[in-house]
Amino acid sequence: MASRAAVTIRPPLALPGQRVGVMGGSFNPPHDGHLIVARTAVRRLQLDQLWWLVTPGNPLKAHDGLAPLEQRMEACRTLAGTDPRMKVTSFEAQLGSAYTALTLEYLKRRFPDVRFVWVMGADNLANFHCWQNWRGIAGMMPIAVVDRPGWRLRALASPAAQALRNSQIPETGAASLATIPTPCWTFLTSKLSSLSSTELRRRGA
Repeated sequence: MASRAAVTIRPPLALPGQRVGVMGGSFNPPHDGHLIVARTAVRRLQLDQLWWLVTPGNPLKAHDGLAPLEQRMEACRTLAGTDPRMKVTSFEAQLGSAYTALTLEYLKRRFPDVRFVWVMGADNLANFHCWQNWRGIAGMMPIAVVDRPGWRLRALASPAAQALRNSQIPETGAASLATIPTPCWTFLTSKLSSLSSTELRRRGA
């Protein structure tokens, strides 16, 4: 019998065989840079869905000035617009953990026949080696890294990128990323936006 906790965790619906991108972040606030990453992933990876996973808070960052979860979710919904492939969710808060590795383990158990891809910006790849169980994350899901202004060289020279260099596939093969055995990842070039959540908070936007 499923536990009461498991019943109350409600991620979006995903059907067997679908390709679903998962883009996590505090989105404090969300901005056009996030939307570019999301749209690039949907188009280049040929995703059926892209989940904006709004987290309770990044364990690697201070939570000073962190807006309420529902406020950040509503801002993500507004930014994502009416594209039915974009889903905004906060189920990670119901899991009781802010660590990506545990979240992805849950998704793999809950949806064993869904083809998930972890989606992140190049700024996250630069610090990926600091994440809890980052090698485990790379082994659980394919990873799509989308370029961000000023981060390409630092991201590709990062400890994680170097450790996983033999698992990188050319971006020309991005459409097949969701079907390739892990570990595998690709780096996607895209239109760039210089906006950052930190700068927007500093401006009071």
